[in-house]
Amino acid sequence: MDMEVVLMRYTLRPEDLCTQAMMGTRSTKAAFEIEPTVEQDKRMIALAIEKGHESVLEHVVWTFSVKGVSRVLTHQLVRHRIASYSQQSQRHVNPTKNNDWYIVPKTLKEVYSEETVTMKEYHKLMRAIAKFYQHLINCAIPEEDARFVLPNACKTNIVITMNTRELRHFFKLRLAQNAQWEIRAMAHEMFMLANKIAPTLFEGFEKAV
Repeated sequence: MDMEVVLMRYTLRPEDLCTQAMMGTRSTKAAFEIEPTVEQDKRMIALAIEKGHESVLEHVVWTFSVKGVSRVLTHQLVRHRIASYSQQSQRHVNPTKNNDWYIVPKTLKEVYSEETVTMKEYHKLMRAIAKFYQHLINCAIPEEDARFVLPNACKTNIVITMNTRELRHFFKLRLAQNAQWEIRAMAHEMFMLANKIAPTLFEGFEKAV
């Protein structure tokens, strides 16, 4: 798979922080005065989720860098509004410089081999688009307007920051069996990275991967 997902940053001691926030709502002590145990982490985070007190999960944030996904994926991704995104610009970057600048859908690969007419026509169309895009650039059409001809298959890179509450919501929707295959694959990679750091925060989602 061309996709690459990297967990760039995350809040330190994420489970402890959520537990401190939760215990701080039920104690005369301030959150910074509480040093939770592993067992308290498990109990208090489970309680917060069970009681719907998931605001305490919002204190922990995760930042992922994703490379080599389609614009089809990012169009779906930005529907998750409680998040921050920084996407590769088609105004400042020519995405067609490399031959592998576009995604071939998994389902197309499963049905057609590279030798079939259908697959050859798919690649032919993409080459024609890249050629015409470059023609527009050569004719002094601004990149911001030349990009109108680029397809949703065009590869892109994006930085994603979500708090834990939103990330759990994202996993709930995008790890589902009926989720679109590409964003489901990305969600799987994101889950594996975050769950390795803080499994208590994402307990239960491993059943979906």
